[in-house]
Amino acid sequence: MISRRPCRADAEPTPSRPADNGWVIDVEPERFEEMVVAALDGLPEDLGRLMRNVAVTVEHGPGPRGLLGLYQGVPLTSRTTQYAGVLPDRITIYRLAICAICRTEDEVADQVRRTVIHEVAHHFGIGDARLRELGW
Repeated sequence: MISRRPCRADAEPTPSRPADNGWVIDVEPERFEEMVVAALDGLPEDLGRLMRNVAVTVEHGPGPRGLLGLYQGVPLTSRTTQYAGVLPDRITIYRLAICAICRTEDEVADQVRRTVIHEVAHHFGIGDARLRELGW
């Protein structure tokens, strides 16, 4: 279920009240997770097969200020023969942060896709500067 709730322009953003965009779309957690799965399934098969030791999770809170997603781990390009016995890398997608900047479910789905691609790129060792050059 998708609902919209007004967000007062004069109110400070809080975890329960994201930044104002006129209307904040509220995508249910299960639907949002489906969007993340669809974004991952939409990756080219060759890339999916190359992803190693990485977990993708959804944080239903707002997350750190200014972030829609976060990659934590050792990029594939930095792994050596000494890379063993480590916890999986983690990609976190922040539901409320994404919902706060979108007005429609289609915008949320598009932003989820863009955020997943951005964080997966970090897993492959592509930095923010190069992603900006590529339009991501």
